[in-house]
Amino acid sequence: MTPHSDPSRIAAPDTTAGPDEALRRGLGIGRRRFLSTCTAVAGAAIAAPVLGASPAFAQDQDRSPGHGGHGHGGDVLVPADRRGIILYTVRDAIGRDPLSTDLPSGFREVFGQLARYGYRQVEFAGYGQHANAPGGAALDSVEGARLLRRWLDDYGLRAQGNHGFIPPSWPLTTADLDTFKKHLEIANILGLDHMGTGGDPTNSSYRADWDVAADKWNALGRIARREGVKLYTHNHDAAYGFLLDGGPLDDLGRPTRSSGIRKLEYFLKVTDPKYVWLEMDIFWAHVAQYKFHTYTAHDGSVREKVFDPAALVACNNKRYPLFHAKDGTVNTTNGQGYDMVPFGTGVIDYATFFSRVGDRNYHNPMVEQDNAPSSTDPAQSLRHARTGYDNLAALRKRRR
Repeated sequence: MTPHSDPSRIAAPDTTAGPDEALRRGLGIGRRRFLSTCTAVAGAAIAAPVLGASPAFAQDQDRSPGHGGHGHGGDVLVPADRRGIILYTVRDAIGRDPLSTDLPSGFREVFGQLARYGYRQVEFAGYGQHANAPGGAALDSVEGARLLRRWLDDYGLRAQGNHGFIPPSWPLTTADLDTFKKHLEIANILGLDHMGTGGDPTNSSYRADWDVAADKWNALGRIARREGVKLYTHNHDAAYGFLLDGGPLDDLGRPTRSSGIRKLEYFLKVTDPKYVWLEMDIFWAHVAQYKFHTYTAHDGSVREKVFDPAALVACNNKRYPLFHAKDGTVNTTNGQGYDMVPFGTGVIDYATFFSRVGDRNYHNPMVEQDNAPSSTDPAQSLRHARTGYDNLAALRKRRR
C-alpha cells in the first residue's frame, strides 16, 4: 500500500497538517529590477524580469499560530486560510475508478486527502468525476452541488471558484442564459465567491474585438453580481501580447501596428471593476514576459517594453482576487521560456511576487500544475499537490 492508500483517507482532516541567466540574456536586457509603479506598466521604460532567484523557503512549515499559522502575523506571505489548489491539478485522481485502485478517487476522497495536506481552499475545473465515485459522474446540478458542498464542509474546505460555463455566444441566446443562471445557482450552493473560465475573453489582437468582449463580460458580470457572484477570466500568455490598434491597414482593413498597450491592459480599462475580475496565472504571465517584449509602433519603429506581472496586479489590485500559483524551470528552446514543474521547485520568484502585490488577506493563490497527472505513476498528481502545499506554506517575506 502507498501512503495514499490508507483506508482512513476519508476520515476527517488533520487540522495540524499543515540558470535564469540564460533567460535574461535571451531577452537581451540588464539586471535592473522592474519598477513597481503604474508608470512602469503604462510606459515603455525597459526593466529586467522579476526572475532573479528561486523562492526563499523557510524551514518550518507554518503549522502553529505562533509562526503565523493563521496568516495574521510574522513573515508568512500566504495565510493558512488562503492556501488553495485548482482541482485540474489532480484531475486524474478525481476521474479514476474507485473500484480499481486503493488511491484516493473521486471528489470526496480527493477532498479528504487535500485537506490532510493542509489545503483550505479549492477551485473547481468542472463538476465531473468517475461514474463509480459517490454521487455518480455528473455533479453539475443542484443535487450534485449540495453533495459537493457537504463534502467540502466535512473536510473544512472552501470552494473559491470554478472554471466552468461562460456563454460562448454574443448576444446571449436564451439557452446559454439559462445555463449560465444554472451555474450561478450551483455557485451559490457551493459557496463560491467567484465563477469564471479557463480561457481568454477573446483570441483576437484587435481593439474592436476586445471592445465586444468587454461588452459581453460587463453584461455577464452584472448578472452574476445580482446573484452575489464575481465573474472572472483566467488568462494565458497570448492575452498579454500587444494590441494592434494603429499604423497601416492590412488587406482586410485591420491595423498592423501597436501603441504598446497589451491586450489585457486594454480589457482592464474597458471593463467595469464592479462586474469583472481576473485570475492571473503567474506562470503564463512570466511566459508572456519572455515572449512579448518588443512591438512595432505606429510609426514603424521597433520598441522594447518588458512585461512586469506583479506591477500589473499592484496597479489593479482588487481586480485580482485569484491567482494560479504555477512554477517553471528555464527552457529557452521551447518558445515559452519555461517548463512546468511542481510549485516551489522552479525559478519563478514567488516570494518577491507575493511581497510586491500585497493584500495577503485578499488574494487567493491556487496551486496548479497542468502536467501533474502521469500515465505511469498514478499517485504523482497528489504527491505534487502535497509538494505544492508545503512550498506555498513555506513562503516568507525576504529579509533585507
